[in-house]
Amino acid sequence: MFFLSFCLNAFSQALSLKEAVETGVSNYGTIKAKNRYVEASQETLKQAKLDYLPNLNLSAQQDFGTVNGQNGPLYGLGGLGVASSGLALPEQNWNASFGALYLANINWEFFTFGRIKERINVSKADVVRFEKDLEQEKFQQKIKISTAYLNLLASQRLVISQEKNLSRAEIFQRLVAVRVKNGLLAGVDSTLASAEVSRAKISLNQIKDQVKEQNNKLVSLMGVPVKDFVLDSTFVSQLPKAIFNEEQPVDSLNPVLQFYKSRIDFSNQQVKAFKKEQYPSFSLFGIYQTRASGFNSDYATNQNSFSQSYWKGISPDRQNYLFGIGVTWNLTSIARVSKKVNAQKLISKGLEEEYEVIDQQLKTQSDAADTKIKLAMENYTEAPKQVAAAKQAYLQKTTLYKNGLTNLIDVTQAFYTLNRAEIDRDIIYTNVWQSLLLKAASTGNFDLFINEL
Repeated sequence: MFFLSFCLNAFSQALSLKEAVETGVSNYGTIKAKNRYVEASQETLKQAKLDYLPNLNLSAQQDFGTVNGQNGPLYGLGGLGVASSGLALPEQNWNASFGALYLANINWEFFTFGRIKERINVSKADVVRFEKDLEQEKFQQKIKISTAYLNLLASQRLVISQEKNLSRAEIFQRLVAVRVKNGLLAGVDSTLASAEVSRAKISLNQIKDQVKEQNNKLVSLMGVPVKDFVLDSTFVSQLPKAIFNEEQPVDSLNPVLQFYKSRIDFSNQQVKAFKKEQYPSFSLFGIYQTRASGFNSDYATNQNSFSQSYWKGISPDRQNYLFGIGVTWNLTSIARVSKKVNAQKLISKGLEEEYEVIDQQLKTQSDAADTKIKLAMENYTEAPKQVAAAKQAYLQKTTLYKNGLTNLIDVTQAFYTLNRAEIDRDIIYTNVWQSLLLKAASTGNFDLFINEL
């Protein structure tokens, strides 16, 4: 019992399954990441709502340069043109002064045929999609942790059975050694008994290795530092009440199905938003500007009438305002948008087909879980009978062997039978809970499992 005693010394309190699930859901990195994605999508929704507000731009510039003008066409390609304005003089001059421009501009798309509203709806659907993804990730994590917990628990129970098996082998080895020493048995019996002890030690070490693997898997799923867990095994010997309930159908609120449904809803909402892009936009706009220049009003007749004073050049003395209403409509966008809509509809169709696949898989899994529950219950009833019969057979064979009425082969066979029966019992008891967990996973109702603890 060295392995279990070591664990008990290392930890004063056993880890319950509920504690393992809560810790794993709180600590697991993927869940933390998806929490951040939800928060990011919520901020994006806030930004989409603010898109309806008008654009208000303030601008100020102060420059120093010449104002030579020239007759001729000009296109400011790529915004690289210079907005110098002045006389078209017969020859170049290098008169330069300061100038400034200050303006405020407001532009508001006040009517877009619902385009902004649909963008907000897309952002809302995106928030729901991330939230459903987070919920299904938590649900999947609960199932994974519970599975790892039950697997580790089964392995730890197997350690106990194998330690009992080793103890029986060592006791039998000592018995045979005494009888061989007294000349009552052949020496080969002692050799065979020693081989059985070695086999029992090897089996025990193999199970301990399995325990370590299962333990570290649980550590990884819980997101905690590496440690050896002692688990609460009290519930395993009891039957969960939900086993006797009527069959649970696959719930449409299954977190996994809800996530796949949210992907469809998001794609359909994008289709609606894309359709709005083919309509025009109506805008209100207004501009107020004031300008300053170091060139005087009579500069047209007197090219010496300017000042290079900085303060004179940036002090505004001319104002203009403008307001109006406008409409913009890119007619060629209608053809482009139609293809964009068709592509998104095909994506929605593909997501619907993925949903159907997952739904069918869960229904199949639920049906398999029902069969596993039924068989696990039958095995649960037979397991104690098998162990009791194996113990009785082992006792009979060892008694006969002590009295010289049977050989070592019969005892070894009884030894194997008892060991296998105890292993079957440990696995079967855990399988009852494993089958209920599979049912909870397939129906999307984790409470069906966890409320039994």
